[in-house]
Amino acid sequence: MTMLAGLAGAFALTAMAYAMVGFGGGSTYTALLVLADTDYRILPAISLACNITVVGGSVVQYARARLIPWQRLWPLIACSVPAAWLGGMLDIPERLFVTLLGLALLASALALIVRRPDPAASPPRLMRGLTPALGGGIGLLAGLVGIGGGIFLAPLLYLLRWDGAKAIAASAATFILANSLAGLAGQAQRIVSSGDLAQLTAYWPLLPAVLIGGQIGAWFGRTRASDTWLVRLTAALVFAVALRLLWRATAG
Repeated sequence: MTMLAGLAGAFALTAMAYAMVGFGGGSTYTALLVLADTDYRILPAISLACNITVVGGSVVQYARARLIPWQRLWPLIACSVPAAWLGGMLDIPERLFVTLLGLALLASALALIVRRPDPAASPPRLMRGLTPALGGGIGLLAGLVGIGGGIFLAPLLYLLRWDGAKAIAASAATFILANSLAGLAGQAQRIVSSGDLAQLTAYWPLLPAVLIGGQIGAWFGRTRASDTWLVRLTAALVFAVALRLLWRATAG
């Protein structure tokens, strides 16, 4: 119980930090669970459920503000969701899982660093031929490691000058929600068939923790003038955890 209470506190802080910068925090939730020696077979499901809790509210806010570019975003989501569902059903070795997670965290740190620049007012559109590969590839990896994939998508959209900063943030949040739901569906099928459901439900206190943290973070992120220092601090923490996980994967 003490361990779970400590995890709940860490999850709340993680949700608050990531919500301030527009993400769900799934990669760091999974890393914290790995470092707490949680059974890796249920890690993705826990992280995805927490991801959905955090980004769900963000998507509602973006939709009400009409910031989501649905016409341009739906092809990416349509290609990523089936791949995320498939990735969630796949059972991979623990060392490969930890390695992929470490690499995902490195991408997360990079995304938090590069998210600030605002693309040009009239950015070039994503090439149609690139959409299936981009959406499907990110969705598959997201489903495998139990994250929404926004940490991969956002920096790529910035590099491609896909749209303005607010539209990219809204797109990343929507992408995370769609892939988290698909990945969780795949994870649920695997967990029910393996008999690990009872073990999974013991982690329910993490959901209200991230809900509270995410709401506070979203509110604070909207009202502060600049979050540059927070982005850099979060990136540094995520980078440190990523190195620790990759070290564990190579030493294990």
